[in-house]
Amino acid sequence: MKFAVVVFPGSNCDRDMYHAAKDALGEEAELVWYQSANLSDYDAILIPGGFSYGDYLRSGAIASTSQIVADLKRQAEKGVPILGVCNGFQILLEAGLLPGAMLRNKNLKFICHFEELKVANRDTMFTTAFQQGEAISLPVAHGEGNYYCDDTTLKQLKDNNQIVFTYTNNPNGSINDIAGIMNEQGNVLGMMPHPERAVEELLGGNDGLKIFKSIVNNWREKYVTSA
Repeated sequence: MKFAVVVFPGSNCDRDMYHAAKDALGEEAELVWYQSANLSDYDAILIPGGFSYGDYLRSGAIASTSQIVADLKRQAEKGVPILGVCNGFQILLEAGLLPGAMLRNKNLKFICHFEELKVANRDTMFTTAFQQGEAISLPVAHGEGNYYCDDTTLKQLKDNNQIVFTYTNNPNGSINDIAGIMNEQGNVLGMMPHPERAVEELLGGNDGLKIFKSIVNNWREKYVTSA
């Protein structure tokens, strides 16, 4: 399986993503500069965290207008797995690939520590390696991770089982304790916690590795075992 790790000016978690896919998983991975607009050669796409374009205007706002995001939307329509983490999640929201928006953390401070999450939906291409309701620990590192949506959107997220991860002890004020959501099609996941920073015990835990393993296992089941 071949992963693309999209790199924007200001990305700072791209090497972590690359390490997770290349070294921890043992799969192919390439760093793709944002001015490259062809993502069709990749089986999955990773949008890393950081401060794309210095977080000017709003986090992820400028990056969401780049040419590679137009190609990202085309790949999303084709069903290609796309994972956006932290700033990557913010970019997916700004691009309209996921509903809702990000606000400043409720305490108006940057937070950086491990948080306990609950797997709210394990029946996705990103979470089949988990158990339903499993408690996991992943690091967070953000100043604008307070996920918000209106009541209609929240009801849709609940009705369609699009809420994938929730916080046990909500650190940022996110509505309904939301830590990660996916699109209705089920192939685009955005989450604020960093699974790529938790793929080895040396890093403080390896719960994040299960997300990457889920992507690979479901891709192989669909495209390899059925071939």
